[in-house]
Amino acid sequence: MEQGARENKMGVMPVNKLLVTMALPMIVSMLVQAMYNIVDSIFVSRICEDALTAVSLAFPIQNLMIAIASGTGVGMNALLSRSLGAKDYKNANEAARHGLFLAACSYLAFLLFGLFGVRAFMRSQTDIQSIVDYGTTYLTIICLVSFGMYFQMTLERILQGTGRTFYTMITQALGAVINIILDPILIFGLFGLPKLGIAGAAGATVFGQVVAGSLALWFNLRKNPDISLTWSGFRPRLSIIRRIYSVGLPSILMMSISSVMTYGMNLILIAFSSTATAVFGVYFKLQSFVFMPVFGMNNGMVPIVAYNFGAQKPERIIKTIRLAMLYAECIMLIGFAIFQLCPEPLLRLFAASDDMMQIGVTALRAISLSYFIAGICVIGSSSLQALSHGLFSMLISFVRQLVVLLPAAYLLAQTGKLGLVWYSFPIAELASLTCTILFLLRTYRTDIRPMWENKA
Repeated sequence: MEQGARENKMGVMPVNKLLVTMALPMIVSMLVQAMYNIVDSIFVSRICEDALTAVSLAFPIQNLMIAIASGTGVGMNALLSRSLGAKDYKNANEAARHGLFLAACSYLAFLLFGLFGVRAFMRSQTDIQSIVDYGTTYLTIICLVSFGMYFQMTLERILQGTGRTFYTMITQALGAVINIILDPILIFGLFGLPKLGIAGAAGATVFGQVVAGSLALWFNLRKNPDISLTWSGFRPRLSIIRRIYSVGLPSILMMSISSVMTYGMNLILIAFSSTATAVFGVYFKLQSFVFMPVFGMNNGMVPIVAYNFGAQKPERIIKTIRLAMLYAECIMLIGFAIFQLCPEPLLRLFAASDDMMQIGVTALRAISLSYFIAGICVIGSSSLQALSHGLFSMLISFVRQLVVLLPAAYLLAQTGKLGLVWYSFPIAELASLTCTILFLLRTYRTDIRPMWENKA
């Protein structure tokens, strides 16, 4: 009955009210995560600019870890939800147990990287010894204790897959708040604790993840009767792993593209100066506060579009996408105005030097030009996923970040003018918009217009 009521709401509630109702909790959750990202870097910047640059150079590996955890969780959830819908509780338990098993395997891979590969990774981007040392310390801790992140994300996905999103919001918020509180304490040695510097920043991050993961485990064991996380008789089954990654691998690849792009941009920018790389890292933290609400709107929109696609209700599909794009564009234009009018106060949050201030003001104003169309691109790409065209979404991401952005940045860098490199972002966004419009028009012709014709 509960599932039927939810489905009925998706098909009959006024679209605007439905979209706001579903998106608002996700927007709040995303904003909490964005706040954590920004505050974390603010405290690191108080150590020194080299520490901030080191964290920026470490970001591709952190993003890759998140991509693998998130994509595996997507695949696990698809199998888990489908099994629960079919009342196949044994298969649902198998999906959850295999998701945790794959999380453990992923952790072991990054544990080995943390032990043997971190310094080489940092040296592949810079030969400035202080940055290499800071980055090695930070990323080694992040990798060695990444089991907290992997199990937190996997256990939260299990809660989501069984409809218990409220508990997920609690664990996410708890992890972020713990990190924010511990950052200054561990970095600067407050309340009699030792001053750990950048190791303290990494320690605060992983401790928050471990606590949040432990709470997510408790919620699954005590508050989630749909799943039984017992390991008696468990044997990894290739057939289940294949089914998980058949859905999850495209998500992993889409998110991993961002890691490749960031790594490439770091190499281009550090050829100018380490400060330029620090600015890029600061921008990534700041832009999350603009994009995270859009992603929250995105997450609220996708199930509405997917449900009404299955229910053959084209008018609700079109209206949902249009409203989501309108709201997303409003959020992006607010972000554009802030970046254009207030770049100096934003950069001062990160203890910007005069050099960093000069580079950063130009960067924020140039990159934010892409915000005029970014909301349309984000919503359009996810609409394609909801309409069962995930390949189109992956192609858009690939074109934007690898085919256009990196080559444009490299070519503009050959002019010797750092200020021009930042314009590669609006150039790439224009390419993304072109692909998004073309794919949406094709999808409308092949999938949505026939619905209208069938109704007629």
